[in-house]
Amino acid sequence: MAHYAILDANNTVVQVIVGKNEDELLNGQPIDWEVYYGGKRTSYNTRGGVHYQSDNTTPSADQSKAFRKNYAGKGDIYDPVRDAFIAPKPTPDAVLDEATCQWIMPVADSIGADSI
Repeated sequence: MAHYAILDANNTVVQVIVGKNEDELLNGQPIDWEVYYGGKRTSYNTRGGVHYQSDNTTPSADQSKAFRKNYAGKGDIYDPVRDAFIAPKPTPDAVLDEATCQWIMPVADSIGADSI
C-alpha cells in the first residue's frame, strides 16, 4: 500500500490518498503512479528522513522507503528544492532543521525573570 499527497497550486497538501505501489502494473504495463494520481509519494512510516518499521521506533533496514523526509499531512508544504514535506511553522521563532525538514523549537531561557 502506498500513500500519495495531493497538492494545490501552492504545493500545500490538500489530501493524502492510498494508492498503488510503484511496482504494480496498470493493464499489464508499468506506470508512474505519481503522474497517474497527480500527487507526490509519501511514506507513512517516515519522519525526519528516516523510515521506521511498523513499531514506529526501530529504523528500517531498507531506507529506500524514506520518501521526502516526512509523511505528508493535510496543510503541510511540499518543498521541491528539498524534495521534502514540511509541516507548517509552529511558532515564529522555530528554526527548520535542514537535514530532517522538521522544526526545532527554541530552548526557553533557563534564567527566569524572577531570578534576576
